[in-house]
Amino acid sequence: MLGTGDRAPAFELEDVHGAVRPAAGERPRPTLLVFFKVSCPTCQYTMPFVERLASGANPDAPEILVISQDDAPNAIQFQERFGLSVPMLIDPGPRYAASNLYRITHVPSFFLVEPEGTISLSFDGFEKQPLEQVAARFGVPLFAEGERVPSSRPG
Repeated sequence: MLGTGDRAPAFELEDVHGAVRPAAGERPRPTLLVFFKVSCPTCQYTMPFVERLASGANPDAPEILVISQDDAPNAIQFQERFGLSVPMLIDPGPRYAASNLYRITHVPSFFLVEPEGTISLSFDGFEKQPLEQVAARFGVPLFAEGERVPSSRPG
């Protein structure tokens, strides 16, 4: 898995509606890339927190792009099931070109990519502490007071 300080590989993927979108490389603002798989229980647990990041973010917050390793119909069904509004791209199997560029071995996998294209944070699975770091960067309170959230959950 690519780590902090690595250069984020540039790539383009189709979104769930078939429009091609550039998803990494040099961009006008930081971008959080979140790779996941529909069938992954840890992804199912984590994605509502990703939605909280997106829905509570200020306009200057990093962009969030969620990248599914599933086909568009299954990704759309997942989006609807979990009430996700974040832009969702498709990294089609069996090649998973974007996932392989980032050397992903587990999902969910997170990469915070700075505007110049450097990865400033990467982690996989559900990790409370790095998610709180991202939330602070977004200016969003991620966990409600008294909410019982584990410190980690492997992907």
